[in-house]
Amino acid sequence: MNRASGWRRWLPIAVAFAGVAGLTVLVLALLTNIFERKQEARQPFVRLVEVTEATDDPKVWAQNWPFQYDTYLKTSVPTTTKYGGRGLGASDSGPAEQKLDKEPWLKRIFAGYAFALDYRDRRGHAYGLFDQEQTKRVTERKQPGACLQCHASVLPLYRFAGKGDVRRGFELVSAMPYQDAREMKDDKGQPLVRHAVACLDCHDPQTMAPRVTRPGFIAGIKALKAHQGVADYDPNRDATRQEMRSYVCGQCHVEYYFKGEGKVVTYPWANGVRVEEIEAYYDKEGFTDWVHAEAGTKMLKAQHPEFEVWQQGIHSRAGVACADCHMPYQRVGALKVSDHWVRSPLLNLNRACQPCHAVPEGELAGRVLAIQDRHHTLLQRAAKATTDMIDAIVAAKKAGVSDKDLEPARQLHRRAQWRLDFVAAENSMGFHAPQELARILGEAIDYGRQGQREAERTIPKK
Repeated sequence: MNRASGWRRWLPIAVAFAGVAGLTVLVLALLTNIFERKQEARQPFVRLVEVTEATDDPKVWAQNWPFQYDTYLKTSVPTTTKYGGRGLGASDSGPAEQKLDKEPWLKRIFAGYAFALDYRDRRGHAYGLFDQEQTKRVTERKQPGACLQCHASVLPLYRFAGKGDVRRGFELVSAMPYQDAREMKDDKGQPLVRHAVACLDCHDPQTMAPRVTRPGFIAGIKALKAHQGVADYDPNRDATRQEMRSYVCGQCHVEYYFKGEGKVVTYPWANGVRVEEIEAYYDKEGFTDWVHAEAGTKMLKAQHPEFEVWQQGIHSRAGVACADCHMPYQRVGALKVSDHWVRSPLLNLNRACQPCHAVPEGELAGRVLAIQDRHHTLLQRAAKATTDMIDAIVAAKKAGVSDKDLEPARQLHRRAQWRLDFVAAENSMGFHAPQELARILGEAIDYGRQGQREAERTIPKK
């Protein structure tokens, strides 16, 4: 046998051996990678610093949870959608854009109320405290400390004011003048309100589990569950993790009012969360936000009832939480973490929508905008019906019609504008519950035209 034939004989064996060796290396590398990723997943964070119930500074939490903090910082980035979310960026010192300039009818419906002075477009969570301090509603009108519940990281303030009792501190702070509460200091002379909504407000510092901390929400959800037949409900004890991923948002993105002389932040859910159920609650309580400067009507002002409206929509009924769409999961190495850049899903369709909806982004965006365009058109019709009604009531007053005779028209004014405002103040332009919000706007138009006709009927014929 010559050398050439011997080499040809062993060559296939050598190639096979090399292939097996290479495959073995690849398999070992894959197994090692899987093992390392599993180890990463078992240890989702490294606790470099201890955070406690007193740690309200997000920068401290950032040392343990850098990705979450980095994405939270992006809430200062200006974002734009067709129907909201416009505003100045992090480097700008001014407030967000003025809604009153874009929708002049807002000044009419809020005549005599602070919202006729200043009504800005929404911005990211990073601006929660700054924008509140800048608005004329606070600088030119006296407001209570109750306003801080949703705009600042207030747990240290509540604990200090209540001497360890958060609920008691919440009640005491609610009754204070806004500036007194805002400038309150601890025993060492350090300010107690330093940050907008922060990590502490939604997470247990020991376990990082989502939680609710706002006393107003805890009392409100307890009343709502009691209405639904569930006694003594405690969300931090009884809610599922998926429910909590909406409850942490529902702490602030809700309808509320300041109850009584103590101005306690109260969620009007004892009858339920639909627009007419909340209205019935206010009627029973005899509550009025202000008296309309032109029409003389005792009015209600809706805040931002996203949580209530979401409960009427298909996503809620399918078990989809607020965080699923506004804080969708994202892969970071082996970890699956929530993106803390809280923003419109329209700006993040791939991760916010496509995990459930296997259709192109353009199709998804088109569906959303179709809903929003239709609701915006209905909203403008409801606004026109409401302002026409106000004109009719004003004309009747000038004609000398008595308050007694105008009362039926004013009752219709209160109902119509409450529904108009409920939709206008809710920040989805119809998307969270399209059929429900279309129904509400239909009622607003109907009540507005009824009120207009009722006021015109009272004017003496010449």
